[in-house]
Amino acid sequence: MLQVPYPTLDELLKMMGETGKRLSEIDACEGAAGNISIFLNWTVELQAHFPLVEDIELPQSVPELAGATFLVSGSGSRLREIIEDPVANIGCIRVNEDGQTGKLFTSPSRCFERVTSEFNSHLAVHYDQVLSSGTNFHAIIHAQPPKLTYLSHIPRYQDEHYINTHLLRWQPENIINFPEGIGFVPFQIPSSPELMKGTLESLRTNRIVIWAKHGVMARSNVSVKHAGDSVDYAETAAKYEYLNLCTGEIGEGLTVDEVRAICKTFNIKQNIF
Repeated sequence: MLQVPYPTLDELLKMMGETGKRLSEIDACEGAAGNISIFLNWTVELQAHFPLVEDIELPQSVPELAGATFLVSGSGSRLREIIEDPVANIGCIRVNEDGQTGKLFTSPSRCFERVTSEFNSHLAVHYDQVLSSGTNFHAIIHAQPPKLTYLSHIPRYQDEHYINTHLLRWQPENIINFPEGIGFVPFQIPSSPELMKGTLESLRTNRIVIWAKHGVMARSNVSVKHAGDSVDYAETAAKYEYLNLCTGEIGEGLTVDEVRAICKTFNIKQNIF
């Protein structure tokens, strides 16, 4: 839950751009891969930046979000280019009173026909988080960090407990950043109802979830940069694990006792180790 003064539209667009730039720097959004969305439930003037308006049907009914606004990257937009021209790469959706449709606000310079094809998963997770927590802000990122995605192709890493114990052992900060662990959803067709359902359920207890053989989705009710940080932290852990595989698994990482000692010192509640 954000408190007043709320971030301005310009500030939110800037943070989306900076996050997209960082994701590009860690090779997590090749080409037009990846997408970002932000939910905000306070009044914001859109038409000065996004003067074109059209009616759209939402992927699902969200009556409790009537009047709320979403900032969403466009399908085919490049996340690294948001920082250079945010209004060309972002669309704004304001939910109508019926909760089933919305108004899409865009710029004349828009470089997309519709918002990201993953908006069904984004909307479902936003909706679930708002209903459960009452937050007035929520950010979601889908990215494709290469080391995390590669590990999810290896059968033994497709077990959620296994991948957590092997990723979170490489730095003391990992268990602090992910005390609840990293979620895992077995492979589902992109944009499918099955992927949406698995993601929604996993993100109820985790702040980031791996989509097997596809990428990750991360969320935050603090800022879009915090969601980006989760991707960055998890991919760094995967780099250590990948490096260990490449060197014949000669590193042991932190032991269970060492991780538990860290948790005791910093009062971290976890049930992974």
